[in-house]
Amino acid sequence: MPQFPQRLAGRHALVTGGSRGIGKAVAIRFAQEGAVVAINHRNDPDAARETLEALNAATAQAGLPQAAHRIEVGDVSREQDLEAMFAALVSAWGRLDILVNNAGVQSETPGDTMTAEDIGRIIAVNLEGPAMASRIAIRHFLGRPGGGVILNTSSVHQVIPKPGYAAYAMSKAGLGHLTRTLALEFADKGVRVNAIGPGATVTAMNDAWRDDPQKRRAVESHIPMGFAADPEDMAPAYAFLASDEARYITGQSLFIDGGLTLYPDFKHNWSS
Repeated sequence: MPQFPQRLAGRHALVTGGSRGIGKAVAIRFAQEGAVVAINHRNDPDAARETLEALNAATAQAGLPQAAHRIEVGDVSREQDLEAMFAALVSAWGRLDILVNNAGVQSETPGDTMTAEDIGRIIAVNLEGPAMASRIAIRHFLGRPGGGVILNTSSVHQVIPKPGYAAYAMSKAGLGHLTRTLALEFADKGVRVNAIGPGATVTAMNDAWRDDPQKRRAVESHIPMGFAADPEDMAPAYAFLASDEARYITGQSLFIDGGLTLYPDFKHNWSS
């Protein structure tokens, strides 16, 4: 049985979109490192219950006392849902120490046909939701000693264009700058804000290629390391950035992408 450092012992964390994929992997890793975790979902009760069972198992396997892990139902694009979630957690736990803005959506928005409705739905979940959740968390962090940590799940498309998916790319670029702006605004108040930018990851968001061998090979052919990531490849970085080992890191975006942001077409020099 692997032994995990207890860097998050005594911490309380909320992971939005925590029932599947990267959010699930992060929530489990946090529990393995001693945190009490709430997983948020909008309409995924079966997966949420499965993840909650995994959190309880992780706590038991780590030899820790049974923790008060929770499920919180809510739509992160709705301000009233976020307010209710935070109120419930503070009432149950007395405090929140870590917010992971992980919930996200992706759909095609071609530049010549996208509509205001298409754009608005994606921006509401991927950017406005994290902004509102961060505001609520920061108010809580400032209202009691100890500060707090916010981690935003961004994407390599924070910096790499994604033709046909303009709204998604816009939302992630905005999330990167939200990360930097909040980090600077509250750096002297004990609040750290960072982002993780996953590359190609085997999650439901990538159903278009993850179970199709030919399409998956096509995706992986563009990754310098040659393979797509599992959600569990992301989780250790979240745990590190949430811990005191990262106490001097704020306003950064860490791309975990197998080299996608290295301009892989330049591996063989053709420009000079």
